[in-house]
Amino acid sequence: MASPSTGIDNGHDEEGDNSGLMRVLIVGDDVLECRVHETLFGKLEVAEEVQTEMATDKEDLDLHLSGSSFDIILMDIDSPIMDGLEVTKELRAKGVKSMIVGLTSQNAEADRAAFMAAGLDECLEKPLTDEKIKSLVDTLEKNN
Repeated sequence: MASPSTGIDNGHDEEGDNSGLMRVLIVGDDVLECRVHETLFGKLEVAEEVQTEMATDKEDLDLHLSGSSFDIILMDIDSPIMDGLEVTKELRAKGVKSMIVGLTSQNAEADRAAFMAAGLDECLEKPLTDEKIKSLVDTLEKNN
């Protein structure tokens, strides 16, 4: 259901405590980088509350298989066990509808094209900035 303050369809009941909550999953193996992304989301005034979780590639799949849902998933292309491409394909194959945003430090067009073909909604080059995060949230709101 759409949050009254953001227009974001976060899949939470409006009768529960989660209206106005934006859930973001940050997937990557660099903890410092994940913390920076978490901080960027926390600074934005895009929802009454932004809840972030961090996970490795395998944990991301496990979270979705256990029934968790997220509005936005930031997916690093480079991960040690399963790369972001593989995880994205798995999530889409399992019917995950969250906005999945690929993150890459490489600007190789072939890599970006393959990542997008795996089922991404967007692919951004690191580092993320306030403007990039705000643009993602604006896109999410327009699509819901």
